[in-house]
Amino acid sequence: MIGRTLSFTPLPFAAALLLSVSAWPLAAETPVDPLAFVDPMIGTGPEGHTFPGASAPFGMVQLSPDTDATCQIRDCYAHAAGYSYHDPTIQGFSHTHFSGAGHSDLGDILVMPQTGAVLLDPGDPKQPRSGYRQRFSHDSEKASPGYYAVTLADSGIRAELTAGERVGIHRYAFPAGQEAHLLIDLRSSLYDYPGKILWSGLHLHPDGTLTGFRETRGWAPGRKLFFAMRFSAPLKDHTFLDRDQAVPYKGFQAPGRGSDALAEKLGKALEARLDFGRLAGPLEVRVALSGVDEAGAIANLDAEGAGFDTVRKRTEDAWRRALGRLEMDAPEPMRRNLYTALYHTLLAPSIWSDVDGRYRGPDDQVRQAKDFTFRSTFSLWDTFRAEHPLLTLVQPEKTTSDVVNSLIASQQHSPHGILPVWQFAGRETWTMIGYHAVPVIADAYLKGFRGFDADKALAAMVASADYAPYGGLGDYMKLGYVPIDREPEAASKTVEYAYDDWTIARMAQAMGRDDVARRFLARSGYWRNSFDVKSGWLRARKADGSFRTPFDPTAINYGSDYTEGNAWQYSWFVPQDQAALFRVLGGDAKAIARLDAMFDYDMSKLDYSHAEDIAGLIGQYIHGNEPSHHVAYLYAHAGAPWRTQARLKQIVESQYKPTPDGLSGNDDLGQMSAWLVFTALGFYPVTPGSNQYVIGRPFVRRAVLTLPDGRHFTVEAENMSDANIYVGSVELNGRPLDRSWIADEDIRKGGSLRFIMQSRPNIEWGKGAGTRPYSLSTATPAR
Repeated sequence: MIGRTLSFTPLPFAAALLLSVSAWPLAAETPVDPLAFVDPMIGTGPEGHTFPGASAPFGMVQLSPDTDATCQIRDCYAHAAGYSYHDPTIQGFSHTHFSGAGHSDLGDILVMPQTGAVLLDPGDPKQPRSGYRQRFSHDSEKASPGYYAVTLADSGIRAELTAGERVGIHRYAFPAGQEAHLLIDLRSSLYDYPGKILWSGLHLHPDGTLTGFRETRGWAPGRKLFFAMRFSAPLKDHTFLDRDQAVPYKGFQAPGRGSDALAEKLGKALEARLDFGRLAGPLEVRVALSGVDEAGAIANLDAEGAGFDTVRKRTEDAWRRALGRLEMDAPEPMRRNLYTALYHTLLAPSIWSDVDGRYRGPDDQVRQAKDFTFRSTFSLWDTFRAEHPLLTLVQPEKTTSDVVNSLIASQQHSPHGILPVWQFAGRETWTMIGYHAVPVIADAYLKGFRGFDADKALAAMVASADYAPYGGLGDYMKLGYVPIDREPEAASKTVEYAYDDWTIARMAQAMGRDDVARRFLARSGYWRNSFDVKSGWLRARKADGSFRTPFDPTAINYGSDYTEGNAWQYSWFVPQDQAALFRVLGGDAKAIARLDAMFDYDMSKLDYSHAEDIAGLIGQYIHGNEPSHHVAYLYAHAGAPWRTQARLKQIVESQYKPTPDGLSGNDDLGQMSAWLVFTALGFYPVTPGSNQYVIGRPFVRRAVLTLPDGRHFTVEAENMSDANIYVGSVELNGRPLDRSWIADEDIRKGGSLRFIMQSRPNIEWGKGAGTRPYSLSTATPAR
């Protein structure tokens, strides 16, 4: 989402079916250590926007190298995560990063070790030694969950990074005989918004602890971050510099330390030069973050800031437990893709509350989380689709309840009284459309999660759906659609609101709130009001009821009728009632023909380079962006799941590779990765809130999901090979399964799902009307 990417070359359908990522070995190999199959470099090329540095599962700290933090806003897209694999220099190591976002901010508290003359500015990456940035080689890099290392070529310093939940630990080995220096640059940020640093401070305490803060305005306004830093060697000398002598910002003022501070500095452009002299061994730098205050950062450091090796082992063990919940056996390239994808899904939503439960909320006030850990970093337009449904399976005990409690708390403290849209560090960015916290909450409740107040949750959902000033909702409630002459991207907003409304109805009905259920069930049908039956396309309507003209289903751009897409992608977004949509299209055969036309569309005469975030094209199917993610599974809704099976092979083999350039689009906080994990297991949540997963085809020989009570759910694929791409039959717990979906409860109670693969499609399996996945209008049971 949000940003311009280069598309992969689309593969012809027949050719894609023959292409193989590897030959299928005859014997399965059992993974010894899941960390051995994770490659954090996957996606660090210009499209994936992932970072290679160290983080704990869902950690507040993402300690990672920044290869270019000085670019201007419009030139920073490839550096949205701070690191781009194709850059030749490292500017420093900062403590906060997004994984796979299509936009950026963060890059907080940059640290750079130096020897010799201390340089205060990053310099020109094209002119070596013009500043403190340094050249490096990928041959010297090592990255694994919770650990990153690199040698800075210009100084010979070996840098190692690890991280706990709220701490980042640096270890720098300086060349023998060289004096050790650190530069802390509070000016540096990802995306160089003009005037981004509003205010900052540095305080040196008598015990040698360095604390500080900064307030920034960027993607999220008025974001405050505090830190505490300790060193394994005593300071020999230090200098605090303010590189900007402009009039100080008169807003937020952190209290000075007075007599408690050996030195302090406030300003807009602060740097700290720290001198340690010649050291007998590596220097460890232990850093804790807090969104509350410096005291909170110190408390976090006291609680978690052990030595480098201790923190690294603790975090690696946490990753082994998290990744070990899903054991996967597949050919080595696929297994590397899958474990890395699973790793990426476990980086966010990140922890935002301190060890004492305090956090800074969306109203900029300090709040107290009771009985849950407050989490932030919600890219909900992306992640409601597969990322959050996956977390309900692989991290079910606490993570999902924490997420829902955090969403509810955010709504209660929001100045607007609505759930988060795209939130990080507790701050709202108002990015993307819909109120997609709603399906995340409903999906959790309908799956049986009860670690939150359901009445407060439903009230928050309704408040968000009824907030008239947001995104044309006032007109949506009055007219039954969002009018394009009053609100941009109106067609997309109409259908996304309708789906969200259906999830409110589902949860309300399960809670016995029939009054709420009836109202939102009616709203869930508003998608029809923007569907032009004559042309067969979802289209934007004006307030007078007419469809906007001229109309071109291939037109794509911001501010148009659609959000990061066009009519080809958005005309399929009725996940709550695909059967009704197919009837509008003229029946199953015509729906299948339209799906085939989407994938087989000749793109040679179209140029989408002007549109941001349009990547991974297979015809008009755009895998690098989320509106297409459910589309390949829709053949099953038309009684032709064998066509889904063939399309999935085409997508997987053209859109995912175990290389830095291995993601065709932004990972979007784990959504691209979650799609791959689900697809490899053989099923996908087309309609979160239905408690169903549509069966596709597996890309693993065997996978075992460990459930909270010790039970297991096993996926097995018999006769898997490059030739056997179709599902001949499926067995659930040893019994033939004729339907093309499984229920969430089928997984949670444990058991097995067995696929028998073959080279020819079984066109009868899943064909009958009673065997198809959930659609509201056909009343297929949704358990």
